[in-house]
Amino acid sequence: MPSFSRRAFLASTACLAFAPAARAEPYVKPVDFTPGGGPPVAPVRPVVETLWGHQVTDRYRWMEAQGPEWQAYMRAQGAYAAKVLAAIPGREALAAAIDKNTAAVAAVLSVQTGGEALFVERRPAGANTSKLFLREGGGAETLLIDPDSYAQPGEHAALDWWEASPDGAHVVFGVSSGGSERSVLRVLDVVKNAVLPETIDRTNWASPSWLPDGSGFFYNRLQDVPPDSLDYEKNSLCWLHRLNTDPAQDVKLFGHGLDAAVPVRDIDAPGITATPGSEIAIGVLESGVQNKLTLYAAKLADVLAGRPDWGKLCGPEEAVTDFAVSGPDIFLLTHKQAPHYKVLKLSADKPKIANAAEVVPQGRAVIRGIAAARDGLYIRELDAGLAGLRCLGPDGKATRIALPFSGAIDEGSFYADTQHDGVWFSLESWVKPQVICHAASDGNVAQTGIAPQPAIDVSPYVSEEVFALARDGARVPLSIVYRKGLKRDGSAPLLMEAYGAYGITLDPSFLARWLAFLDVGGVFAVAHVRGGGELGEEWHLAGQKAQKYHSWQDAEDCVLHLIQAGYTSHRRVAVVGGSAGGITVGRLLTERPELVAAVIDMVGVSDALRSEFSPNGPPNIPEFGTVKTEQGFHDLLAMDAYQHVHDGAEYPAVLLTTGMNDPRVSPWEPAKMAARLQAATASGNPVLLRVQADAGHGIGSTRTQRDQETADIMAFVLWRTGDPRYQPKA
Repeated sequence: MPSFSRRAFLASTACLAFAPAARAEPYVKPVDFTPGGGPPVAPVRPVVETLWGHQVTDRYRWMEAQGPEWQAYMRAQGAYAAKVLAAIPGREALAAAIDKNTAAVAAVLSVQTGGEALFVERRPAGANTSKLFLREGGGAETLLIDPDSYAQPGEHAALDWWEASPDGAHVVFGVSSGGSERSVLRVLDVVKNAVLPETIDRTNWASPSWLPDGSGFFYNRLQDVPPDSLDYEKNSLCWLHRLNTDPAQDVKLFGHGLDAAVPVRDIDAPGITATPGSEIAIGVLESGVQNKLTLYAAKLADVLAGRPDWGKLCGPEEAVTDFAVSGPDIFLLTHKQAPHYKVLKLSADKPKIANAAEVVPQGRAVIRGIAAARDGLYIRELDAGLAGLRCLGPDGKATRIALPFSGAIDEGSFYADTQHDGVWFSLESWVKPQVICHAASDGNVAQTGIAPQPAIDVSPYVSEEVFALARDGARVPLSIVYRKGLKRDGSAPLLMEAYGAYGITLDPSFLARWLAFLDVGGVFAVAHVRGGGELGEEWHLAGQKAQKYHSWQDAEDCVLHLIQAGYTSHRRVAVVGGSAGGITVGRLLTERPELVAAVIDMVGVSDALRSEFSPNGPPNIPEFGTVKTEQGFHDLLAMDAYQHVHDGAEYPAVLLTTGMNDPRVSPWEPAKMAARLQAATASGNPVLLRVQADAGHGIGSTRTQRDQETADIMAFVLWRTGDPRYQPKA
């Protein structure tokens, strides 16, 4: 599940590979086998509770302690799953094809400016992790930060986040080990290409903001409690660090208990942002995963002097989800009375939302983000699954900017600053590799060479955007990707992804990893179910809490649409969901087990009733609810797949995944779900739990780790959907 910083999700499983030409294969009944006598059997030690008059039995509550017995159980489950998956014929060929494609892609994650410098985070072609480079004139690049140099023996390290100072002289960055996302903050002196001695731990989602003069930065820090504590993500504070000083001298400036005039909840994540060219500092409170901000404004000089007079700009009731500052102007993005969002503008001398003027009204497209540059406010949109871009100029006129091709603008790559004209962004589609673009207010868009095009022939592939009709008449966006010449006779194996939470969108991204699946005749689809943000805030709310059932029922109806349209058939279709998408595919599994041949549940929320009793649980209460209220209990019970598993039911094949360092969905959730399914199913279909010791939620995983996981998923799907080339020997 996401954490406060940007409600980030390991969003799409989309990204896999290349192989031989497509050919129709006859369906064969999948071969079942149990090497080594089957998976380990978990002890059943029921805990029975009465919650709001309802008796709830939890057979595997003991796993939540994650003690030595559970650790041994997880190792045994992982070993069994690895043995089964390795025995699938063709699995290694798929892995080789995936590796070939991902090695060819030099993926750019983000671009920032600082002074006259340009900073680029890229995973170089063939590399395992992303690294930070300084790009100079003529395209020459200098390596600045390589997380591999911080890796501990037996683990890998990841660059979690970074921010360049306004003058480009320094970069503050966070690195963590083993996919844990437990960042340690460091500062790089760019001129000397040397890391300063000061380090700060517990900066998992630091959201740093530099002072305009580059002398220091604001950052968020978690309190000093064990990472498995339920208080781990509560009561964090915003601090100020000055360069070349001892972090023990840092000053806490914003957060719980610091100012009676600024009430802060324990799940609120406080931060302060400063903007070059503006005298205003913005105090930000992100309440868990809720996509509504509470904002305050004060003079930056007063904040630094320790006597801020915070004036409240807006609270959750104003439904503000993003903001930007340009000189004396403050822009707010809100969905209040505008489910497709609108942009408001107010002046720093009257910093109250009541004084705001609407400068960009709601339209057909959904506004997904804003960024202030020297020459205007850039507006990122989503219309029918495809990106749009506009610039609001100083004259108040919004000009549409034509994009080089139809695709998606990645949220993390959308960057502008008030010291430079224009906006940077990444553009890609399901079947077109990423390009890094720079757009100006006059509508000119330059395709840079920052993301070199991979040596992959994309001409054989096609994607389409359609709508599936849900049972209540709602039109659910559905993306479908396949190799040209596909016969729609129901014979193709198809893998459909679904998510549906937090208002997050599953935008098109180049399917480098999944090309191998298309090349053996497969179809990849993405169901943009309710709970996501593809059709605006109303679409999000229609898949939240008491309305959560729409998420999995939309997924079911999308599967039926794909079958009726001839893309696949019941015995040849599989579904995949990750993180909060585990609710969607988990409840599809338990509500309609006969609908699909296989379910892949990646680091998935499986036991919603107990999720809030994990370290990342409290911040997620705004999205899913709490068992501490009667309505919340019933909502959570309805979406809890673990509690809907029934003894003797005939479940399809299931592959669950987890990482032992997962900070977002505790690995005991997939473990409990796997144990329950293995004990309950009467179908004889396999239920596997894939376990990675040196991994977390997938954020920070290496390229090789993701490639190997994808090869396992792909081989599992082809095995269970009856492709004769992938049937193990019994």
